[in-house]
Amino acid sequence: MSDIILYSNPQSRGQIAHWMLEELGEPYDTRWIEYGEEMKSPDYLAVNPMGKVPAITHKGRVVTECPAICAYLAAAFPEKNLQPESGDPALADYYRWLFFAAGPLEQAITMNNLKLQPSAENSRTFGFGTYETTVNTLELALQDGPFICGEQFTAADVYVGSHVYWGIQFGTLEKRDSFEAYADRLLQRPALVSMQALNQARMQESAS
Repeated sequence: MSDIILYSNPQSRGQIAHWMLEELGEPYDTRWIEYGEEMKSPDYLAVNPMGKVPAITHKGRVVTECPAICAYLAAAFPEKNLQPESGDPALADYYRWLFFAAGPLEQAITMNNLKLQPSAENSRTFGFGTYETTVNTLELALQDGPFICGEQFTAADVYVGSHVYWGIQFGTLEKRDSFEAYADRLLQRPALVSMQALNQARMQESAS
């Protein structure tokens, strides 16, 4: 058994954690969790009481929530260069945009997709303010490219990039030239291609 276990479903945000593990290049085991009874079973609730995927265990410790998984794995394996080194000014960009995507960006995309936009009076009570402001701010993260931290690809790109390329694919994020160019760069990464193949194979296996 590997030190790392991924709990996921191929039709879930688990693909984000799965991509991160492929970028990491360390051995890991995958436990596919089906929606419904299995995901809400006592065995899986002992891993994640939320009854949601993904989750990972590393040396017996549990990490849930995609941005936390990405940040944890980058920090746990610093030799993989998936986060800027301590003292590097780019570390500020890394944390800023990783948590921007985990908070304002995901909230804004979800609310907009549900056609629930706060009024001008209420926008101050929402962490993202407005969808338009949030999407405009996302462009700032990509202005110096090619990645969030400039030339270095990091775990922040796994998380932010997942929002961007899925958002474009499913129409939950408006298409802008900078977003499409960023998504195109990410979709050429071997680790992302490998993750997609593994999840597609699992879906085909489940359907057969």
